Amino acid sequence: MISLGGTIGTGLFLASGASVASAGPGGALIAYALIGIMVFFMMECLGEMATYLPISGSFNNYAGRFIDPAVGFALGWNYFYNWSVTLAVELTAGSMVMQFWLPNVPSYVWSIVFLLLVMSLNVFSVKGYGEAEYWFALIKVLVVIIFVILGILVDTAVLGGVYYGMDVFKRGGVQAAGILSTFLTASFSFQGTELIGVAAGESENPRRNVPRAIKQVFWRILLFYILSIFIVGLIIPYDDPSLLKNDVSDITVSPFTTVFVKAGMDSAAHFMNAVILTTVLSAGNSGLYASSRTLYDLALEKKAPRFFKKVTRFGVPIYCVLLTSLIGMLAFLTSLFGNGVVYSWLLNVSGVAGLIAWLGIAASHFRFRRAFILQGRSVDELPFKARLFPFGPVFTFVVCLFVLVGQGYDSWFATPVVAADIIACYIGVPVFLAFYIGYKVVKRSKVIPLIEVDLDSGREEIIRHTMEMDEAKRYDPLEGVSIIKPSTWKRIPHNLRSWRDAVHN
Repeated sequence: MISLGGTIGTGLFLASGASVASAGPGGALIAYALIGIMVFFMMECLGEMATYLPISGSFNNYAGRFIDPAVGFALGWNYFYNWSVTLAVELTAGSMVMQFWLPNVPSYVWSIVFLLLVMSLNVFSVKGYGEAEYWFALIKVLVVIIFVILGILVDTAVLGGVYYGMDVFKRGGVQAAGILSTFLTASFSFQGTELIGVAAGESENPRRNVPRAIKQVFWRILLFYILSIFIVGLIIPYDDPSLLKNDVSDITVSPFTTVFVKAGMDSAAHFMNAVILTTVLSAGNSGLYASSRTLYDLALEKKAPRFFKKVTRFGVPIYCVLLTSLIGMLAFLTSLFGNGVVYSWLLNVSGVAGLIAWLGIAASHFRFRRAFILQGRSVDELPFKARLFPFGPVFTFVVCLFVLVGQGYDSWFATPVVAADIIACYIGVPVFLAFYIGYKVVKRSKVIPLIEVDLDSGREEIIRHTMEMDEAKRYDPLEGVSIIKPSTWKRIPHNLRSWRDAVHN
């Protein structure tokens, strides 16, 4: 649910309309399916490493251990910055969403309120973050399911009184010229899927639960996106001007809102505005968690000031959370002053950072598996094995690199060509290189030979913790309990006796 919450958001509820307009309904399906396949292999790469070595804030740690400490340093600060700025983006979006209902309240008021809310969810316990993200994700999943069902009923004239069938979809077809830009939209929409790797170090029994999550989440995300875009393409013509608008401040232009209105929901705009607000809070919640845990891991590796290793009695890296919140608020303030140029550049750096993280995951896994084999180990020892190695990490790396290079496509072919726009598209790359080269110069690190790659440090503690959790579950009367399972009701008398004995003892 954490991964779903990080992925289903404004990219689906708003930008999906622009994807259909650019590439046509068929082209949008092709683009999202191909990017989805890449994400599948990326998640397989991540799953193999995260189950073998589950560490909070894992990307930079894996790169530092399996490739080069300089790569780990650059990836870590890159990912920390990515989600810190994402927090600022969501604070801005949240204030814009609230303007729909309360236009007279200053936007910064809502941004402060939302910042305090996500801080409270992250400061006291990791359970607060996880519980909130579960319910945020559940709301979004239910909305997508309702949208798909209502969309089918609208398309077949059960609701709305107009039969669309496949006519609208066929008229849009595949607009080949727009598929490349839709690749970019799809890749940014799927960003956040990798949050499973960040949360693995604090999850219960990651060797068992992370593979299950990865297998389920990918298919659900792909299914939700493909079905939703298919429904949009069936009902809304690809040349409808409203599809090109994806401003979060005007939820009435959302393709979801349009379909709900055609289904007879007069209050669809208010309903979708509430859903978008949930999306914003979910993304802000995830951003604060991901960046704080990444900074904490950097501190543990001595790649950040050591006072960031300070954790509360609940295990929360408090100074990491506070710094992330401060950076998010400062980045948000840049949108209020001047003409927002600094804020726009921050957004571009953040967007590139997500792709760089995926490149790091693919490269780390490729090196991990090669080192694993070279050091005489069998892949049967791995708790989770990525499929089609080495095709998976190589395919992921090539596609991510293609999207990274191609994101300046519109700027390169604009008339006239504006150098500042091209630079803005790629500004995240020199930021990453600055971290990498700076660490190289200061620490003089080198690429780690495969035979010297550290595959063992920390695993003893992980295995011991997993065994303790399994042992505890054997005697937990609530283990496996679900209200929808008949076996739960049969176990009630036994559970009551177990609780009674526990109290007396």
